[in-house]
Amino acid sequence: MKDWWKESAIDIPKIIKAPPGPESNRMHTSTQRYMRGLSSQVQLFPVCFKEGHGITLTDVDGNRYLDFSSGIYVTSLGHSHPKVSEAVAHWAKTLMNCHDFTHPVKEKLLVKMAEILPGKLNSVQFYSDGTSAVEAGLRAARAINGKHEFISCYRDFHGKSMGAVSCAQMARGDVFIYGPTRAPGFYMVPRPDPYRPHFKKADGTIDTDRYMDFYAEFIKEGTAGNVTAFVLEPAQGWAGSIFPPDDFFPKLKKFCEKNNILLFADEVLAGMGRTGEWLCMNHWNVIPDIVTFGKSFGNGFPVTALVVKEEYAAALDKISASSSYGGNPMACAAALASIEVIEEENLLENVRVVGKAMMQRMQKMQAEHPIIGHVKGKGFLLGIELVKDKTTKEPFPEAGKLVYQKAFRKGLAWIPAGHILRMSPPLIMDEHFAMMGLDLIEEAITEVEKQFDY
Repeated sequence: MKDWWKESAIDIPKIIKAPPGPESNRMHTSTQRYMRGLSSQVQLFPVCFKEGHGITLTDVDGNRYLDFSSGIYVTSLGHSHPKVSEAVAHWAKTLMNCHDFTHPVKEKLLVKMAEILPGKLNSVQFYSDGTSAVEAGLRAARAINGKHEFISCYRDFHGKSMGAVSCAQMARGDVFIYGPTRAPGFYMVPRPDPYRPHFKKADGTIDTDRYMDFYAEFIKEGTAGNVTAFVLEPAQGWAGSIFPPDDFFPKLKKFCEKNNILLFADEVLAGMGRTGEWLCMNHWNVIPDIVTFGKSFGNGFPVTALVVKEEYAAALDKISASSSYGGNPMACAAALASIEVIEEENLLENVRVVGKAMMQRMQKMQAEHPIIGHVKGKGFLLGIELVKDKTTKEPFPEAGKLVYQKAFRKGLAWIPAGHILRMSPPLIMDEHFAMMGLDLIEEAITEVEKQFDY
């Protein structure tokens, strides 16, 4: 089944009518009479899709696109993977929901999760969206050690409800879309961005020890001394595929242990194979106390999970962790099938190998293009940062918008993030199509550089 998607990808991208085409425009205009709050990627390119298969998306005008988004990190095994689709369909016809009672596929999923997760990360509760899992994780953290304050990091993103919002940046540009204030007891600190560090050594390299010193000072001076958990994305997705230096999380884990603070890794975006590991935190051999999963977990079916270490299992009983839809048979079937596909198709190795080739190509692009300031990522969680000047590193959001639109018109479905171009191809993608996607991006960058007289 490994190459199930290749036949449908033979002639992509294929643009029949300049997108967004007439039917996309008609349908989008009609929908906007009722649908509000669309994402920036839809606002910038309002195409309407009707079908997805593997790495291919087809719009209502018949245009076929190479998918470099995975439904924003969701359909990581490709659109409509046969094994996942069949598993969901079986339970949709057999048993759709039985609240939090046990059923056969839930038992199998829990056993499989315990097999693939490190250490004693084996106490689980299921949800239907990432925000709910994060909110439950926050409540669990407070139940574990009886403390109530949280520290998260600049530019992290954890969801759109009150607690999750309070762990993240509240403004987009000049608009406080998540404000006007965060919940009491939530604080934010800087985290290391190798391209834009707050703290540097004398030789100009990033100084992770100074981050730890700052965290200690901030807890002493800026909190009530009741910090229960550090809540972080292992790799920042919305911020633009930003990974910290390799020594950051090992040092943070030691800092947390010394100060009786839990380490909460929000892996909703980066986990389940996206970076070539089951957990992104595995790259640094760090086992968090609390983990959340989502997006790729069910390859598009709404299923997420909260996992805590076995020693903290009682906390999930204390917080009444169950939900109406979490862990239903269809959801568990999607998650179990997704894990099995990653194993059977050796996708972690594919992500590592193809991701390395993509990074090498991106580094070559960086050397050759004046507006590419930085390239970043691991596996299939990648980013290209556009700047007006490589010395000043001034962000170039105008170029980011145009590159996104131009590449989309050429047949690349992907994700914008201001001046950072984000790439999250399906984990099944081979090197041929990965390089094709980068070709389309480089063509768009070249056109934009000419447009801005570089």
